[in-house]
Amino acid sequence: MKANVWRAFVEISFIIFLFYSNLLMGEFERSGMGVKRGVVWAIHDVFTAANFGIATIAALIGYVLFEFLRKKF
Repeated sequence: MKANVWRAFVEISFIIFLFYSNLLMGEFERSGMGVKRGVVWAIHDVFTAANFGIATIAALIGYVLFEFLRKKF
């Protein structure tokens, strides 16, 4: 049981990490303001409560989907 909870925590955390890294990379593309305003501004712009809520919900959905596929195949 403890191993399953730990695995779920690691997988959900990794999905959240990928979400935030994708948002942060988007701030430094051609259309992003991160190039003009800097890294600190980009981090401040990306780490918001709304983005955390979206990341958490997406991570939970992703975890449930992958667990379903893992058990099915």
